[in-house]
Amino acid sequence: MRLYIKCNSRLGICAEILDILVNHEIDLRGIEIDPSGEIYLNFPNLEFDEFQHLMPEMRMIPGVHDVSLVPYMPLEREQKEMQTLLETLPEPVISIDAKGYVVVANDAALDIINLPSDEVRHKLLKTWVKGFNFNKWLNHPEASPEAVHLQLKGRTFLADVYPVYIDQVDNDPLFAGGVITFKSPERLGRQMTAYHKQTGQFEMLIAESQGMKRVIRQAKRMSGLDAPLLITGETGTGKELLAKACHQHSLRKDKPFLVLNCAALPDNVAESELFGYAAGAFEGATTEKKGIVELAEGGTVFLDEIGDMSDLLQSKFLRLLQDGSYRRVGDEAEFSADVRIICATQANLLDLCQAGKFREDLFYRLNVLSLHIPALRERKSDIMPMAERFIARFAEPQRQRIKMSQACQNAITQYPWPGNVRQMENALLRAVSLAEGDTLEPEHLQLPSFTNGWGYVDENFEGSLDEAMKRFESELLKRLYPAYPSSRQLGKKLGVSHTAIANKLREYRIGKHAS
Repeated sequence: MRLYIKCNSRLGICAEILDILVNHEIDLRGIEIDPSGEIYLNFPNLEFDEFQHLMPEMRMIPGVHDVSLVPYMPLEREQKEMQTLLETLPEPVISIDAKGYVVVANDAALDIINLPSDEVRHKLLKTWVKGFNFNKWLNHPEASPEAVHLQLKGRTFLADVYPVYIDQVDNDPLFAGGVITFKSPERLGRQMTAYHKQTGQFEMLIAESQGMKRVIRQAKRMSGLDAPLLITGETGTGKELLAKACHQHSLRKDKPFLVLNCAALPDNVAESELFGYAAGAFEGATTEKKGIVELAEGGTVFLDEIGDMSDLLQSKFLRLLQDGSYRRVGDEAEFSADVRIICATQANLLDLCQAGKFREDLFYRLNVLSLHIPALRERKSDIMPMAERFIARFAEPQRQRIKMSQACQNAITQYPWPGNVRQMENALLRAVSLAEGDTLEPEHLQLPSFTNGWGYVDENFEGSLDEAMKRFESELLKRLYPAYPSSRQLGKKLGVSHTAIANKLREYRIGKHAS
């Protein structure tokens, strides 16, 4: 039987309540007292005749406001919660006191030790655990969390050792021992594998802004199609991550996702990496090699910075898109491929087509489905959630809880992030790694000054104002011309005469004047 007593916090009130139990010869099994004025009593069940006198007597005590039955004591529930948690954990957990004796061992630990609980409790942990000096750790004046390799009954585990401190009212916290959580390398490996599989899914992409939500919705619809997909966006916006998410959301998710950066390799190397080569194709090629198109059979090939692909490779790549066939370098045999092609670029492919640096037929072949990832400065509502995720990830190995000051939050939100997500990730990694306290301030970010539209303010500007205006004018006309391919249409769009536009097109060699 449990009683709940609501009362004033008055000196001697608890003794008066216990006196009533003594007068009725009731054996008290447990008592919990809250300074706010709540008392819980645990005693054997009583007959109704005896119980009906007990509660009115308690209510007569000055300062007692209410007496009622409750199903359980607060501490009973907490203990049951902890017991249930420990019993259901698949990995061993052991608690020890300040001298190294076992206080609690969950079922997973008992299964490995192969002993019942009463033969493990109150025994020294070092009887079964090797690889860590618990005596030294327990006797350290300021025991701190440790991550170590341990052997529990001969089995190797990755273990976290946490100190247990009990708060005291007038003194420093009292050290009361520790808790050891064990992680098997096999289970940890499976968890990491599952994590890496999920890192390409849409759930890993932060999309609080309307623009990014729209991109995710479009990407989910396009991911199930086999047509080529073109992803555009500034450097560091996460084009590869979006491409991988599309792959993981497609019917090809169980097949490979292979990446080739067209800007990072010379022409001949990029071709051999993409299509492979035959034995004897060049000096040193003693055996044949499969390219990523062949290795990704049934899966997805992601080509980053497609705008930097050479003319020769563009023509061979176009053939792959048209009929799925290709040849290895130095080989006359035809191969066919069943792969989904996803490309990405930060360049304007239409500009490259007009400049003769990118094949128009390849562009129209690639631009069947397209997604544009907005720059980070255009998706302000994504900045703080993204920053918080990065900080939590970087602080976890150091077992820290790092927060941002309001000034730091303002700096992160207002900065234009010309390097986008990648720049933010690197800046926060540096800030968390070098922070000495638990709060990030603006100076920890070490961000260079940057002005939207003009770049870093310490960049040396070359040329006159007239030259700068001409460059802007030329860039604007190049971007608008494909949609308004005549001087009259373009003049109407910009609100100037078609004669003035025709002169500008001729001056900047745009459209039919490009040659």
